Amino acid sequence: MSTLSLSDSRQAWWRLFATLLLMTIGSAGMYVVSVTLPAVQADFGITRSEASLPYTLLMIGFGIGCVVMGKLADRFGIVPVIVLGAISLGVGFVGIGFVGSITGFAVLQGLFIGLFGSSATFVPLVADTSLWFVKRRGIAVAVCASGNYLAGAVWPPVVQHFVATVGWRPTYIGLGLFTAVTMLALAGLMRAKSPAAVTAPVKKGGPVPSSRPFGLSLNQAQGLLCVAGTACCVAMAMPQVHIVAYCGDLGFGAARGAEMLSLMLACGIVSRLVSGAICDRIGGVRTLLLGSFLQGVALLMFIPFDGLLSLYVVSAMFGLFQGGIVPSYAIIVREHFPPAEAGARVGTVIMCTLFGMALGGWMSGKVFDLTGSYHAAFVNGALWNALNLSVALFLLWRVRRPGAGAGPQRPLGSLPTA
Repeated sequence: MSTLSLSDSRQAWWRLFATLLLMTIGSAGMYVVSVTLPAVQADFGITRSEASLPYTLLMIGFGIGCVVMGKLADRFGIVPVIVLGAISLGVGFVGIGFVGSITGFAVLQGLFIGLFGSSATFVPLVADTSLWFVKRRGIAVAVCASGNYLAGAVWPPVVQHFVATVGWRPTYIGLGLFTAVTMLALAGLMRAKSPAAVTAPVKKGGPVPSSRPFGLSLNQAQGLLCVAGTACCVAMAMPQVHIVAYCGDLGFGAARGAEMLSLMLACGIVSRLVSGAICDRIGGVRTLLLGSFLQGVALLMFIPFDGLLSLYVVSAMFGLFQGGIVPSYAIIVREHFPPAEAGARVGTVIMCTLFGMALGGWMSGKVFDLTGSYHAAFVNGALWNALNLSVALFLLWRVRRPGAGAGPQRPLGSLPTA
């Protein structure tokens, strides 16, 4: 069988299934820390903002790691990167189980779980998937990227069960052994060489990429996207990082909060898949604008609706509204920037979104410590979301101006390798 004939083949679909499992397992570290936050805070006797520090360092490490691991995968192939990620996650989780301070906890989260662990199962796997599909590249990459949210749907209730029954330290140790063994086994299924990438055609009648996207310089346009990505994810982090602790403060218990987090991220899977189809129809900027507006509405709804049933409903709405925001940045770059620079610019914007998640997780905890309530933290998130919305409106205005640079409508599956 020729290399090209492997594209969209049965082997490609089986590989996609293995990729989905890898991303679901490898992304566990991004959500476990939120579930264990109340128990860790009580164990170490620290403030809520101090207990949020491991999540902050995790997201910073993850953001940098996405760029680093993408380059390593380009040079050495996908299997060595997965093996490195598996070993790093195993060492990190087990090490956290024996850590004696919140500082050590945070360092292990940032280095082993974020920088070298979970990042190995994000950008490299998305890039690898894009090489195995041509006709169905868009849906394949969307399925792959959904593994990150599938992890958020699967892991919180599982981890909460073990935290409640055996404690957070044994839970981390067991998770380390599980992730290392399963990821190393799945890495053996990824040894086949990827088919040659086939460039997706430009949509007939669509504009061509511009050296002045939105009528701005490349760096100006890049800077605006970085600001937008940071702002939207500061807002996004508020419910995702603190919903478990918020439910505990309201008297509903951590288990209910874990269920809400799971529901939120399960709905995010639906949102992420649907957003690809929406982007193909209305473009990345309009998709960003729509998602940003709806996320702001859902975020504000957490304030008045704090009953148990209403929180389940609002959590589901938040997941449905925000899941497509981050992928829209990749679409915007592919639509409006020169293709030769797309890889580096997509990676930079995605890194800023992750830094936004890191900042938002810590900032929400700090606002809680200062005010004694999460209401102010929700308002703070809404203000950051308003900044994102204003950037999206500005970019849309620039797109609609005569002579403004714009690029072709491209599916999410057209993402370049990192």
